Amino acid sequence: MSGNFAEISFTPSVLEAQERYGSRTIYSRLDGVPAEPATLGTIETGFIEARDGFYQATVSETGWPYVQFRGGPAGFLKVLDDRTIGYADFRGNRQYLSVGNISGNDRVALILMDYARQRRLKIWARARIVHRDEAPELVASLEMPDYRARVERAVVLTVEAFDWNCPQHIEPRFTEAEIMARTRPLEERICYLEGMLSGRTDGHCEC
Repeated sequence: MSGNFAEISFTPSVLEAQERYGSRTIYSRLDGVPAEPATLGTIETGFIEARDGFYQATVSETGWPYVQFRGGPAGFLKVLDDRTIGYADFRGNRQYLSVGNISGNDRVALILMDYARQRRLKIWARARIVHRDEAPELVASLEMPDYRARVERAVVLTVEAFDWNCPQHIEPRFTEAEIMARTRPLEERICYLEGMLSGRTDGHCEC
């Protein structure tokens, strides 16, 4: 976890809950630790840029949270520097709930999942909306040239804190590409054996 994780997350109500349910002693080691700015390391950077989607939570002016899944090709969420990440905001259903919420309250939370490897990264950040006419080079740097989706704006996030979760209760799930990568060697082996059985001494078959 980052240095200022506890400062942001351990509010008085959270501390009270920890005390009541018996975990205050465990987390008291974070009391008094200097709240240093969160910086993304190579592990976090690699994990972030390998994702093809994430969950983003914003809060409305009436206090209601809104959680949205943001998806795109792997790498569409980019690390701009060790404290900044960003993504091109593709056109969706045009309700603009997240965009509107960010305009009223820049605090957001992200959850990035790697179901196959049972890994989860939580990020707290401050978000800002960037339009093409305001920063054309920045928006262009976040686009995915080979992905056919209209980019309406960019979302740039300054990371305030992050924390890795334990793998408990993360059920492994695999994308189609991950399944194909794992089964391809088996398919090639079956193809080879079928070739041998059909009388081809080199085991070659069409597959």
